[in-house]
Amino acid sequence: METCDDDLSKFAAEGAPRLPTATAEGFVQHDGAQIWYATYGLGAPVVLLHGGLGHSGNWGYQVPALIASGYRAILIDTRGHGRSTRDTQPFMYESLASDVLVVLDRLELEKAAIVGWSDGACIALILAMQAPARVTGVFFFGCNMDPSGTKELTWPNPILDRCLGRHAQDYARLSATPDDFQAFTGEVGLMMETQPNYAAHDLAEVRVPVTIVQSEHDEFIKREHAEYLAQTIPGANLIVLPGVTHFAPLQRPERFNATMLAFLRGVLD
Repeated sequence: METCDDDLSKFAAEGAPRLPTATAEGFVQHDGAQIWYATYGLGAPVVLLHGGLGHSGNWGYQVPALIASGYRAILIDTRGHGRSTRDTQPFMYESLASDVLVVLDRLELEKAAIVGWSDGACIALILAMQAPARVTGVFFFGCNMDPSGTKELTWPNPILDRCLGRHAQDYARLSATPDDFQAFTGEVGLMMETQPNYAAHDLAEVRVPVTIVQSEHDEFIKREHAEYLAQTIPGANLIVLPGVTHFAPLQRPERFNATMLAFLRGVLD
């Protein structure tokens, strides 16, 4: 039976499924912050980069699928998110991308495939542009590469409210600054509103395999922006996931995982 949490009521109440026991886990210090990472399983490496305000535990449906398919899943809590700390500098996607490279260095990985969700997708594509030798391919789910690609949110929105409520609880449980969620949300929100700012000529320089994945009912990203990215990035293709929103990895994980694994087979196997 297909898992179904379309309104995120299960996620709001329980969070994503608990992650399996990590093969390795730790922190790496970089540029004023402690960046948390963990690895699961063996095989070709796949880095999973979560969305803004969340943390790596939100990949609870995806890590077991990767292990079962013979891949090594690598989770990283983005700077300031989850268990990772931050310095006092404003959030910038380029800085978050540099943290990923430091983790790859710690794990002595020359390169990896990257699956990015929302802000994590932006980080993944920046890595493809700035460090292509380290990136086997990018699975770019639900993100923009300039501010024109975002929709104006409409309220009330019960799905977003449930997601934010879960993020707040998890932040209080995991963060070294558990009382700072409101300020943290404002600072990450400012980054989302003003960044990234990559033009067509930047995207045209990408030389690694990229799959753009857009949900049929994404609350944040315009369909035409996903189409623009697929048309502008050399060799990229566009996949639209039917019947889901920006939270497809939680709402219909089997559907999301099938698409993710098909991409990975194409770039890693």
